[in-house]
Amino acid sequence: MRKTTDIQWVHSHDFSIDSHEQAKKVKAVFILTTVVMLLEITAGTWSGSMALLADGWHMGTHSAAFAITIFAYSYTKKHANNKTFSFGTGKVNYLGGFASAIALAIVALMMAIESVQRLIEPQVIHFNEAIAVAVIGLIVNIISVLVLGNGHHDHHGNADHNDYHDHNMRAAYLHVLADMLTSVLAIFALLAGKLYGLIWVDAFMGIVGSLIIARWSYGLIKDSSEILLDKSANKILTENIVEILKEDNEAIVQDLHIWKIAPAYHAVILSIAAKEPLEPNEYKKILKSCLPVRSHVSIEVNKL
Repeated sequence: MRKTTDIQWVHSHDFSIDSHEQAKKVKAVFILTTVVMLLEITAGTWSGSMALLADGWHMGTHSAAFAITIFAYSYTKKHANNKTFSFGTGKVNYLGGFASAIALAIVALMMAIESVQRLIEPQVIHFNEAIAVAVIGLIVNIISVLVLGNGHHDHHGNADHNDYHDHNMRAAYLHVLADMLTSVLAIFALLAGKLYGLIWVDAFMGIVGSLIIARWSYGLIKDSSEILLDKSANKILTENIVEILKEDNEAIVQDLHIWKIAPAYHAVILSIAAKEPLEPNEYKKILKSCLPVRSHVSIEVNKL
């Protein structure tokens, strides 16, 4: 019986991106976030500020999400050349992003429930101490955003370039943005309560923050889940492949699957039939102009 070790692999199946720098940045932010989380939860509980307490618990779930992000990068690197993963470990990146997005959604729900309770039953707030801690939290959040800012962009500096988008880093970036948002809302709410006696603003800002965070979470869940479920490439790309094969060799596409396997890689499985079929490598050259730059292509050729 032949073993997988007997297979003569002609190329690497490591489709993961180089995440060393991203992992270092996330670790630094994880430490900062955890320290400020403990400070804000303690101060929020003592001062009675819902906005500050919500921000503290919010940062706690982000610390857990950053731990997921760090694990995803570590696991991807450790198993990069593990042949039991058919298309490498590139999708661990999206799995980490999806898990972090779920954490964001839980944060939004917790904030909304607690804020509604505080609207119904207002509590006394020690404004000066709460504001001081909230400002510290905001400063740390700004530093975290700056640390992760460069890593959030792809190799070419384009934050929205779909092929190179690192969903794991995007999730971490959204978490620190959410932290910064809740810190700003907490400071605004505490100032409104201290200066104008509008204590209800503290709880109301918790609701506003939860809605914004829920929106971010939904977008990340949608994007990462489509990759995890192997959603096919866009219709235009499929049509281009069919047309170029028909024009160049009068070939008929009998089966076609295109899906993303890593932030910069696609997998393509294609079945072609023609009266005078070419060699698979010839078809790969023909398709080179319309396929994503980095593609793992498998072609089956049949004669009509």
